[in-house]
Amino acid sequence: MMSEFAGLPNDYFKFFKELRENNNREWFNDNKPRFRESVQEPLAAFVEAMAPKLKKISKHIVADPRLNGGSVFRIYKDTRFSKDKAPYKTHGAVQFRHALGKDAHAPGFYVHLDPDEIFYGGGVWTPPSPSLLAIREAIRDKSSAWKKATTGAAFTKRFGDLRGDALTRPPRGFDGDHPMIEDLKRKSFFAMAPGKAASAKKPGFVDDVAAAFADAKPMMKFLCDATGAPF
Repeated sequence: MMSEFAGLPNDYFKFFKELRENNNREWFNDNKPRFRESVQEPLAAFVEAMAPKLKKISKHIVADPRLNGGSVFRIYKDTRFSKDKAPYKTHGAVQFRHALGKDAHAPGFYVHLDPDEIFYGGGVWTPPSPSLLAIREAIRDKSSAWKKATTGAAFTKRFGDLRGDALTRPPRGFDGDHPMIEDLKRKSFFAMAPGKAASAKKPGFVDDVAAAFADAKPMMKFLCDATGAPF
């Protein structure tokens, strides 16, 4: 059993600030023990602490504290199609995926932990075409339920507006005059709330994140129902 989550250590944020200035394999290899102690292990402890909170929201969302293949994102960048060949990400992140999902495109909850920006929430990012079509059809056919899930008082207070890249024109087969056309044009559907580094350094950060996830629950249930995933 790993250590109990006590908040992210100060060195978590310091590590990533220094990595920005030294984004190369030599520096990273020299600091690998520090990376494990100040970044990986605290994030894994956070994932483990979130597990019982997530079960109260949905028993189908997975909190996997493994450092390889679990909820903590790898630090290594995929630079094959990028002009920026720096090998490492300069932030930490966690995704609690649906049990049926095997990648970042499945419905799930997300936590982004950057020295300059912290945010967390839920949704689905660039789902594959069949899932995207199913979501759009559900929004079209069950507009009242979608509107209730994404414009309720708790949702709006926590997240403001729904987010996600969108098409410039209505998707093929959908009425451009539909009341939900702006959401129908979306290619991703997610809601994120801002956090603070000071909060992330405390054990209560787990409760802050869990409260945001609970406010995103109606939207998450709608997305899961639309794609045939239990929630």
